[in-house]
Amino acid sequence: MDGQNLAKQTLDQIPQANADAKRIVGLVKEGGRITGYQLSDNSIVEKQQAVDMAKQGQIAGVGIAHRGETEYLKSIPDGSENNNLGSLPAVSPHN
Repeated sequence: MDGQNLAKQTLDQIPQANADAKRIVGLVKEGGRITGYQLSDNSIVEKQQAVDMAKQGQIAGVGIAHRGETEYLKSIPDGSENNNLGSLPAVSPHN
């Protein structure tokens, strides 16, 4: 099994994105922790709202994973580091 398939197994689900789905373009961080995301339409959403949106196909390029009881978004592995969530710039939550 290659690394991409192994990485995809760490995701609980990979929702099918709608044709008009937004992409995550920035991370909102407080104290070094991701608390929200900036979307391609420049809106800012909280972390849980983004998970809910992704489940409904409103955010493309992400899967859902969990740590304990907390769900969070992860990039879908595609062999490119450039579009990983961790590679995105931090943005102010007050844009």
